Amino acid sequence: MVIYLNMDIKTKEQRSFNMSKIKSKITKPEIIMFRLLLQKRIKFLKHHKMSGNPDIVFPKSKTAVFINGEFWHGKDFLTIKNTISEFWINKIGRNIQRDRFVQKKLRKDEWQKSDIK
Repeated sequence: MVIYLNMDIKTKEQRSFNMSKIKSKITKPEIIMFRLLLQKRIKFLKHHKMSGNPDIVFPKSKTAVFINGEFWHGKDFLTIKNTISEFWINKIGRNIQRDRFVQKKLRKDEWQKSDIK
């Protein structure tokens, strides 16, 4: 049995500092994907400046790939919603809304979107 508590042992400043060190680019899952694609000699663009800033873009097939962390993008959000603080509920909720907006924009621009979680 797992029990989640909404108690943080760090001060607000310490938590803010820790969270500021979490990077959104060049993560381990991205590095693994980049290496696999390079080994297969598949041409791609990294962190291309377009709607949603995808991690990998295949321009010829108009495919945008997002390598998303499960927690940050709402995996099992309804299950954990009652176990996390209001700050995280709002933050993850905004991420989910942004992901939906980006998906609609990419579809409108005739791009395919792919998520890797």
